[in-house]
Amino acid sequence: MAEDKKSQYELLCQQVKSLAEGESNRIGLLANVTALLRMTFGERFFWVGFYLVDGDELILGPFQGDIACMHIRRGRGVCGTAWERDKTLVVPDVEQFPGHIACSQLSRSEIVVPLHDEDGKVTGVLDIDSKELDAFDEDDRQGLEAICREI
Repeated sequence: MAEDKKSQYELLCQQVKSLAEGESNRIGLLANVTALLRMTFGERFFWVGFYLVDGDELILGPFQGDIACMHIRRGRGVCGTAWERDKTLVVPDVEQFPGHIACSQLSRSEIVVPLHDEDGKVTGVLDIDSKELDAFDEDDRQGLEAICREI
């Protein structure tokens, strides 16, 4: 991991851990995490937000950026597929992802990280879009997964 990016993610993990400690307001916590990620990475993270599991779909949660899809079914698009597979997905070019849901035509690449409860069940996903192709790498995957473990 590039040292600068590694340091950014380490600091973010500490900040998220502090925000999450003893916090029962999940929506407020998720809102603060989106703001923290957007402030840290600026325009590199064009859209940052959470989708939360509600029955057989993901519903829009706190986010920073342009308007977004309100409902995503399990297995649909990058978010629904990451939920279904319970796996982080890094998509270098969203146009090449089968079934991609284009909430914004400005989105070119995407990373989606599942959120889990204490029992390991997926409760939502962190979704981040970039206007650049191939904007996310293994360093981002590791850093964002660490942040999601703190939530």
